[in-house]
Amino acid sequence: MATVTGSGAQPGLAECAPASAPVHPSPSVLTDAGDLLRALAAPVRIAIVLQLRAADRCVHELVDALDVAQPLISQHLRVLKTAGVVQGERRGREVVYRLADDHLAHIVVDAVAHVQEGK
Repeated sequence: MATVTGSGAQPGLAECAPASAPVHPSPSVLTDAGDLLRALAAPVRIAIVLQLRAADRCVHELVDALDVAQPLISQHLRVLKTAGVVQGERRGREVVYRLADDHLAHIVVDAVAHVQEGK
């Protein structure tokens, strides 16, 4: 059973534990978070992040794995790179891409899992 604190509390509502993130982030933080989420908001980009979560990949490996044309993969990689989601490293004639941060993969994995739970 939930506990209620304070005289103005509504019955049945428990006091929330403090969140780890600031309750009122600055407008610039909110803008940056929105930009990041927009960069992740395309199905092909979600698929790219899931592929890179498994292993570093070059463009032709992503083309083969996702069955998407090379120019489109390159365009999506540019968006992800600009947003700081992926990093590319030249190895000979190819550029190998990897996730810049594992936290970003968790955002995508959690979103996919959430949608799958609802089906």
